[in-house]
Amino acid sequence: MADRDAEPDPAESICPYCGVGCGIKYNPKSGKATGWKGPVNTRGEVCPKGAAAWEIVDHDERLTRPLVREDGALVETTWAAALDRIESSFSRIVAESGPDALAFFASSNCTNEENYVIQKLARALGTNNVDNCARLCHSSTVAAMGERFGAGAMTNSLDDLREADAFLVAGANPAEQHPIIFRSYLLPAIRDGADLIHVDPRATDTTGEASLHLPVKPGFDIPLCNAIAKVIVEEGLVDTAFVADRVDGFEQFRESLEGVDIGANAELAGVDPADIEAAARTYAEADRAAIITGMGMSQHHCGTDNVHALLNLALLTGNVGTRGAGVNPLRGQNNVQGAGDVGALPDVLPGYRPVTDAEAREAAADVWGFSPPATPGLTEVEMTHAFGESIHGAFVFGENPAVTEPNANRVRDCFDRLDSLVVLDLFRTETAEHADVVLPGSAWAEKAGTVTNTDRQVMRMRPNADPPGEARRDLSVLCELGGRLTDRNFDYEGPEAVFDELRRVLPQYAGMSYANIGTDSQRWPFPEGAEEGVDVLHTETFADGSRTAQLRAVEHVDPVDSVADEELVLTTGRVLQHFNSGALTRRSGTLVRMRGEDVLQIHPEDADARGIDDGDTVRVGNDRGEVAVEADVTPAIRRGTVFATFHYAAPLINRLTGDRLDPVSKIPEYKHSAVRVEVTPDGS
Repeated sequence: MADRDAEPDPAESICPYCGVGCGIKYNPKSGKATGWKGPVNTRGEVCPKGAAAWEIVDHDERLTRPLVREDGALVETTWAAALDRIESSFSRIVAESGPDALAFFASSNCTNEENYVIQKLARALGTNNVDNCARLCHSSTVAAMGERFGAGAMTNSLDDLREADAFLVAGANPAEQHPIIFRSYLLPAIRDGADLIHVDPRATDTTGEASLHLPVKPGFDIPLCNAIAKVIVEEGLVDTAFVADRVDGFEQFRESLEGVDIGANAELAGVDPADIEAAARTYAEADRAAIITGMGMSQHHCGTDNVHALLNLALLTGNVGTRGAGVNPLRGQNNVQGAGDVGALPDVLPGYRPVTDAEAREAAADVWGFSPPATPGLTEVEMTHAFGESIHGAFVFGENPAVTEPNANRVRDCFDRLDSLVVLDLFRTETAEHADVVLPGSAWAEKAGTVTNTDRQVMRMRPNADPPGEARRDLSVLCELGGRLTDRNFDYEGPEAVFDELRRVLPQYAGMSYANIGTDSQRWPFPEGAEEGVDVLHTETFADGSRTAQLRAVEHVDPVDSVADEELVLTTGRVLQHFNSGALTRRSGTLVRMRGEDVLQIHPEDADARGIDDGDTVRVGNDRGEVAVEADVTPAIRRGTVFATFHYAAPLINRLTGDRLDPVSKIPEYKHSAVRVEVTPDGS
């Protein structure tokens, strides 16, 4: 049992929340987390979530012993008994139904080494059914950028974005969701004269710094982007030299724009055509213009096409392969980028090499001693929907899909259809309440390893404390399961040994060194033999080796939910104080709920039409479910649209969101759900 009375060690680690990658550690003077001068937060500053990060480490509700389900209830047991049950149940499922009857949920909130081991474990068993919650936020961005540019990651570094003359921020709110990025990298450029164009249905703190706000209707980003492209082409704002040298298909793309009517597209998107023209000129005439994109663009059943439409704008204007430019998705959790890099995805191996590629499988087999399966597995939502049918057992590591997945009522029914559910986590989450075995894991301050932030910087975490009670470090748990469930080698001495192996199968990390990362970072791609990684991608060729990228005509597709006259469009997002399912932040005494966080934002005219006053409790519902929530009557949200956060188990807004998937990336449509909104009968 760990000695929790020992004074924690203030070792440099990385914040467990968003993808910025700020350095944090234990502060012995305050007994809380504090920043250190890390590779990203170079002044040592942290946001409110980072400052409160220690509160989950020594929280009274932490799991300290394994739990197993007996007679319908979870009861404490020994590690040996819990692991025996997992070994028995998973082995039986494989023997009776084959390895594809198992599902593995990796974690974009955990280290590269942990995610590498879990994906290797799944493949050693014979299945590619492994995914992580990046599927729910940026899989469409990765799909589009990977196809067109050869790499589904930020094209630029945070440092060089300070040199931008204009920012097109589409479907993102970095002032609240990535505050250190906003304050330390974007805001200095804005103060020096850079323009910010904000595309978002809401006016947010980011909008407050914008020179132009385009309050687009959720689900109508493609008409908006196509209209901007039409202005760029019509007004001769194309970078003809760049297009001639680095772009294919310009004439065909120009022909596709002939059918675009700027006024009609503006009406579809719900914005002023004059603002579209102004946005096009501001972006295209800037010497260096950077696109910043987030889940407002990606979380649609046409999310991949949304990103394709953004990529067209960057290619038309030559804003690729140069400092202060590019297309830059901001990742949600602290290791969204790394979880994908190391292969915790159903269709690719480490390094984004397709599982269908025989050479890629052979390269992995040379290191692993076995060949991974050649058939792509199911994505996260597809796995959940197959529970009780083709999938009978699931392992959920550090995620809470019972809250984070769309159409949550359906999801919870799916979990109850499993023969065996194993959860490795810090707390008894909503997902853990469905489990047969719950294993107590380690928090950010109790583990070592690496994470990869939103601009491709690999950084090291170091333990500040030991796990509480009988809880174990996640990596050791995953390795022991690998040894029990397979006949392959999972006997690693520690995270450095895992890192050394993963970089042998991950070309983008090949030249990195765990020791040389130190308290700094190394950025991929970092080829074997190179002295350092690459800051700006696609300077001479694209990441797939091609000199050129293709312009692509993209047509609008209506959202899945049609909206009746009396209905409104529900869109969702994050707020500053809380994070994802809230499993971590809602247990913080510092990150208390604030006005405007767990409410439904509704425009005054929509509220008036329904007899809703500010502060009323309203029912929000559709065919998928119903929730009660307080109304925040505000002009910050566009007419016809309401906004709520997805952070809270109560009210669980994901009861209302749809689970239709993008056909390419399989991302759900969180950002457009038709709902009815009315005052509760008793007003409370």
